[in-house]
Amino acid sequence: MGGRAVYIDSEGTFRWERIEAMARNLGLNPDEVMENIFYVRAVNSDHQMAVVEEVSEMIPERNIKLVVVDSVTGHFRAEYPGRENLASRQQKLNRHLHQLMKMAEIYNIAVVITNQVMARPDVFYGDPTQAVGGHVLYHAPGVRVQLRKSRGNKRIARVVDAPHLPEGEAVFSITESGIKDAEE
Repeated sequence: MGGRAVYIDSEGTFRWERIEAMARNLGLNPDEVMENIFYVRAVNSDHQMAVVEEVSEMIPERNIKLVVVDSVTGHFRAEYPGRENLASRQQKLNRHLHQLMKMAEIYNIAVVITNQVMARPDVFYGDPTQAVGGHVLYHAPGVRVQLRKSRGNKRIARVVDAPHLPEGEAVFSITESGIKDAEE
């Protein structure tokens, strides 16, 4: 649809079968759709950052319009455990996030990152779920959206932080053909 995508997978969760099912349900040729997705499995945080550098160089020549990093914090969290490594982890994660923001701004492309969450057992009221990455991650993205499961196949997307949008929610469904408006 006018451009290609890069999917940087840090957790091994990408499924070609899912792309094929969505393409078929939308009446698209699955092979053509898959030819327009560059997939890279990042094996550690250094590799993930190196992949982003390589992607930056190939954006103009390959007509890339979307870069997805799923999950941006996975390797950082595993490689820098504990409070004693917190400063190093946050500095490296900050460099990576700025690398992604620079790429988005220079080439005017969409960069979507997913993030891990953790439960905080010390929270007695409200949602104990907290995003991994701390303040570095809270302040980096242009728009922050929280996704949560609802009843059945429904999900709720809530704009948590956006400089140009008010807070708001949208309900959607995940179907065989992809993301659709939720049916009441």
